[in-house]
Amino acid sequence: MNLRKITCRALVVSVFALSVQGASAGMIGAEQAMPSGAQADRTLVLEVLARSDTSAQLESMGLDPQRARERVAAMSDQEVGQLAQEIRTAPAGGNGWGVAAVIIIAAAVWYFVFRK
Repeated sequence: MNLRKITCRALVVSVFALSVQGASAGMIGAEQAMPSGAQADRTLVLEVLARSDTSAQLESMGLDPQRARERVAAMSDQEVGQLAQEIRTAPAGGNGWGVAAVIIIAAAVWYFVFRK
């Protein structure tokens, strides 16, 4: 037998042998697709507290990051929801001075590069 026939037969056998497995699909509920709002909010707040920069800032203010996580665990769902909403709507760059510094530095570089 030549190589082409052997390869063809091997492929046919493998297609039939591997296609025996059945797949099942079904609808899932909204609770399975996305965790409940309160649990998602609590997870968001705890993830922010677990970040190294957040822990460092808490420690610089004299607060223990573990104690902060314990306090979040003791908060009501409404309080955690409000805190999570503040986290979601907080500006990503902080207070805006970073953007101003970049603009000033870029203007200074442009001035010194293109001056005549």
